Amino acid sequence: MQSNQTRGKAETGPARQPFTYPLRKEFVEPDWRRLPGYKDVTAAEWESAIWQRKHTVKNLKELKAALGPLLPEDLAASIERDQRERATMSLLLPPQMLNTMNEQDLWNDPVRRYMLPAFADRLTEWTNHPKASRDSLHEQDMWVVEGLTHRYPTKVLAEMLPTCPQYCGHCTRMDLVGNDVPQVQKHKFGIGQKERYEQMLDYLRRTPTVRDVVVSGGDIANLPIQSLEPFVSALMDIPNIRDIRLASKGLMAIPQHFLQDSVLAGLDRLAKKAVERGVDLALHTHVNNAAQLTPLVGKAVRKLLDMGFRDVRNQGVLLRGVNDSAQSLLDLCFTLLDHAKILPYYFYMCDMIPNSEHWRLSVDKAQKLQHDIMGYMPGFATPRIVCDVPFVGKRWVHQIAEYDRERGISYWTKNYRTGIEANDPDALDRKYEYFDPIDSLPESGQAWWREQQKAA
Repeated sequence: MQSNQTRGKAETGPARQPFTYPLRKEFVEPDWRRLPGYKDVTAAEWESAIWQRKHTVKNLKELKAALGPLLPEDLAASIERDQRERATMSLLLPPQMLNTMNEQDLWNDPVRRYMLPAFADRLTEWTNHPKASRDSLHEQDMWVVEGLTHRYPTKVLAEMLPTCPQYCGHCTRMDLVGNDVPQVQKHKFGIGQKERYEQMLDYLRRTPTVRDVVVSGGDIANLPIQSLEPFVSALMDIPNIRDIRLASKGLMAIPQHFLQDSVLAGLDRLAKKAVERGVDLALHTHVNNAAQLTPLVGKAVRKLLDMGFRDVRNQGVLLRGVNDSAQSLLDLCFTLLDHAKILPYYFYMCDMIPNSEHWRLSVDKAQKLQHDIMGYMPGFATPRIVCDVPFVGKRWVHQIAEYDRERGISYWTKNYRTGIEANDPDALDRKYEYFDPIDSLPESGQAWWREQQKAA
């Protein structure tokens, strides 16, 4: 009789697996000349950050000019309607990122689905969760000075500017970042940039409990190196600052920026100073699908690693229709690791901003994805899937305290106080709520939410 140890064992070779390594596709720069608007663009132009910024798509007219007849008329109309009625971010898409879309099937392309949202993508009944909010993580409530969020005991977030080289439909900072759209009049900084930066540095100099600063925005790829370098350099002069993380989706969306001589020189000086001061300097980027990684991204990453950056890490977001299968996540993680030399780090559940229901996943789906990707990559490169719980912070999806799956309400606890809870004696005993997308619930749960809306 066959033993448990030998049952199902292959006679020769490795066992069959749900996901097969190595990857089958080539790691190449897609030929931009296949797109009508770029058919005459030279390699020198394409690799120029100035050219990329000048030709960034900012509206539907420019999108049609870039894609020509490859853009289906019904998709163009749906994108236009979405901008009028649903979108929380305006269109902004560098040619580099547009070039990573499958122009033969734009309706179903994963990059298009979150960078060029269409009205038809949205859910008909549950477009918006009743508990969604503009600043869903309450970052502005936790500003200790304008733009500096002190949420965790030893870490702060410095929002340096309110713009990016690209605008993602699911942006968690849609309340602050980008241009006004019909649905959202954006918050504006009230203090000038130079004074804000000085206030941030002053707070950190007199707050020795902070050791870790995330320098973000917006996106630091939109901050001139002449402004970024002195701020980061000043952070290194503060004795208690030991970790500095620069945050830029632009590393993937417009890697040409990071290949400019002036930018490389400034970052090289920062990397050398970090080594001298014993500070760990890293860059965090945001890639959601393997198609977005190209050799130009890998080239920029290698420049950073060669100059002494400790790591380049990826913080993606779980999005339906983009990366919501184990296959797509593993494909992305292996491409990050093998070709781009980027460390898979986190995948966040999509935050509860307005009109995001069609992107969001339930906690139990996130838990299953975490289960299904385990064991394929080395432990140091296995990403953790986390839920950023309002008033709590990042929690691994398996840290849930209670879960009402019928109504899609999960309950979470925490072990520290945020900056707005210094005098709250119950902060560490309270259970905090997070909500699944309503369309993922059983009909009884959806009916319950309908009754809640009627009673509101």
